[in-house]
Amino acid sequence: MSEEYLINFTPQETRVALMQQGTVQEVHVERATNRGIVGNIYLGRVVRVLPGMQSAFMDVGLERTAFLHVADIWSDRHQGEGNRPIERVLAEGQNLMVQVLKDPLGTKGARLSTQISIAGRMLVYLPQDKHIGISQRIGDEAGREALRERVSRLLPKDETGGYIVRTMAEKASDEELAADIAYLRKTWAEIKSRSVGAHPPTLLYEDLNLGHRVLRDFVTQATGRIVVDSRENFQKMSSFAQEFMPQVAPLLEHYTGSRPLFDLYMVESEIEKALARRVELKSGGYLIIDQTEAMTTIDVNTGGFVGARNFDDTIFKTNLEAAQAIARQLRLRNLGGIIIVDFIDMESHEHRSSVLDEFRKALSRDHTKMTVNGFTTLGLVEMTRKRTRESLAHLLCESCPTCAGRGHIKTTRTVAYEIMRELLREARMFNAREFRILAAPQVVDLFLDEEAHNIGMLSDFIDRTISLHPETSYGQEQFDIVLL
Repeated sequence: MSEEYLINFTPQETRVALMQQGTVQEVHVERATNRGIVGNIYLGRVVRVLPGMQSAFMDVGLERTAFLHVADIWSDRHQGEGNRPIERVLAEGQNLMVQVLKDPLGTKGARLSTQISIAGRMLVYLPQDKHIGISQRIGDEAGREALRERVSRLLPKDETGGYIVRTMAEKASDEELAADIAYLRKTWAEIKSRSVGAHPPTLLYEDLNLGHRVLRDFVTQATGRIVVDSRENFQKMSSFAQEFMPQVAPLLEHYTGSRPLFDLYMVESEIEKALARRVELKSGGYLIIDQTEAMTTIDVNTGGFVGARNFDDTIFKTNLEAAQAIARQLRLRNLGGIIIVDFIDMESHEHRSSVLDEFRKALSRDHTKMTVNGFTTLGLVEMTRKRTRESLAHLLCESCPTCAGRGHIKTTRTVAYEIMRELLREARMFNAREFRILAAPQVVDLFLDEEAHNIGMLSDFIDRTISLHPETSYGQEQFDIVLL
């Protein structure tokens, strides 16, 4: 399937949209104030060792301490120390070179590893390992061995590190492989040089920006073009491509149209839809997607779809369409972790098998690692999708200040009764001459109308004047009681 990348640059952020057959499949966003740090290498300091969790917290200069598990300590696994507990491997105050495996997500700090890997276009360099590995996506055994021999032949005699051969290397020339090896060795030499005499926490290596990572990591043989809407960044990307990946350079195009690139290809509207809870299906059905801390749930509904001859066919066709839509939404929204899909109940075992097959087929276009289980006894499909970066909603949105992320707010009557309870409590504690209620206009209106009798009874009971003052800046749940 032919694909193209649209890249929108502004001084504040870079946005990338993956298009297939004219439809947005993925959106990547990188902001100047909050760049992803996966791949970054730091000289950090161990601040706490937790034997019970077999983990350590490290200060690498981020807002929160980062997390290092014993399984991610390279020397543990490769120097005969695999069974040693972490308290015998690390000590508080110890300095360590580490690399970020996962960005900080929610309240969790970044996840670290002491095994360093530096990605190039064709190869991944492992300076601590002598092994030459081949990507699992290269299935031909004879081709894998030939690639291993080619890379081994091109390595300098003084090479002490190892390499992983990426799928991009299958059709690469010896010159391209040699150039990648030289680039990676030079990068590692610069990292080692910076670490000499450095004091933690120190950033030793920062991964490429999003625009350059598109060229290095995203482009495949199916990529037809890469459209860039910034002349300055188009020139930078062209120079980078010509130096390190000349076969990609012809794919770059500079967009000069007057209409914004993301407007022209309807990307802006797709981003808006990807932030909504409800997703409309062409048949008239719809999805409800709820993202919580623990998991994401997706509910399929027939809605107004009445196109089939009988109800079973209506359900089956809605579920088939939903399977395609859900697979796309997972990529577009970058949903990760545990995902529960509630397809509409189907009586036919054949229909359930067909929907599950269609779902797995649609998910196969997604390069992110995932597992999909069959239907449970409750008719739900359980799956997991690897979470490596924040979802689109977490990146672009924040919790509602009115409802504090609950998705609903208390009614005006609930707030009014809460105010009256608080008034009674304060009247027993303080000997005030008057109590003034500051609340949202709609709450005050309720006191002046339907609850006027009750507020009057309360005033008589506490034997104090109660005055009402509407505050237009207050949310519906917000109120204050002033003692006069």
